[in-house]
Amino acid sequence: VLDCHTAHIACKFAELVEKIDRRSGKKLEDNPKFVKSGDSAIVKMVPSKPMCVEAYTDYPPLGRFAVRDMRQTVAVGVIKAVEKVDKATKATKAAVKAGKK
Repeated sequence: VLDCHTAHIACKFAELVEKIDRRSGKKLEDNPKFVKSGDSAIVKMVPSKPMCVEAYTDYPPLGRFAVRDMRQTVAVGVIKAVEKVDKATKATKAAVKAGKK
């Protein structure tokens, strides 16, 4: 479960992009097979539902997250970039009603 501000949404780790050094921030390894406890990495995550987040550099309160599994914190971090997916979604009744006014 990805906890970001007040949202608690299930997510999948799409890929481990790179493992980085915690102190210097330099790249150690591309596409690592795994990340151990205490390691630092850049990861691509995909939420199961749409959620409102921003990059940490743009808006820090919406740029921090925690990943929990069975109520235990597994990972914490900041959002480096957001890839917005433009899907044709169904509008809610309230949105349609507001648009008619």
